[in-house]
Amino acid sequence: MSYAVKEIFLTLQGEGVKAGRRAVFARFTGCNLWSGLEKDRTTAVCKFCDTDFVGMDGEGGGRFPDAAAFADAIAAKWGNGREDRFVVLTGGEPMLQVDSALIDALHAAGFEIAIESNGTLAVPRSIDWICISPKAGSETVQRSGDELKLVWPQSGSDWKAMQEWDFANHLLQPMDARLDETASKRNLAEAIAFVQDNPRWRLSLQTHKILGLA
Repeated sequence: MSYAVKEIFLTLQGEGVKAGRRAVFARFTGCNLWSGLEKDRTTAVCKFCDTDFVGMDGEGGGRFPDAAAFADAIAAKWGNGREDRFVVLTGGEPMLQVDSALIDALHAAGFEIAIESNGTLAVPRSIDWICISPKAGSETVQRSGDELKLVWPQSGSDWKAMQEWDFANHLLQPMDARLDETASKRNLAEAIAFVQDNPRWRLSLQTHKILGLA
């Protein structure tokens, strides 16, 4: 199968347990929980996401004809050397397109594979690091993995039930209100208070934004 990709870029992982690690990000086009466009008809609108996953016009983006071509493009972004290669498959919703052929091709290229998914689709355990970020109003079918990352606040989110899911790490990440700095500060304060009251959870910050990275 072919793969529709918004962008591929080299950066540092900014969120969660693996924050600070050198990584290639491969952002897939499209999401099954998103249903609209902004006025200019080009940019994704989702209160949970702060990245554009519409189209294939980002850095390194395009339609890749097969898994080998896609893996080669990711490897080219990493550069020389195969040691400690790390790729993050994200979106949008990557599990709309990720398949066994791509997983095999990336492993053959020496990559440890992480995925950031909304959990509405099952994620194969052949992926090395599974990060699930549940969205209120959707059914989370993937209830196991390495990292559960809950964006906060989320009205209607059953976080108490999530504590019983089979994840090694439970993270709470304050929602980025984009242009509303006051709301973002309020969300951060609420997230800190939540973690203080519920010690099973840990605070996750978007350190790439603090550092000015993509």
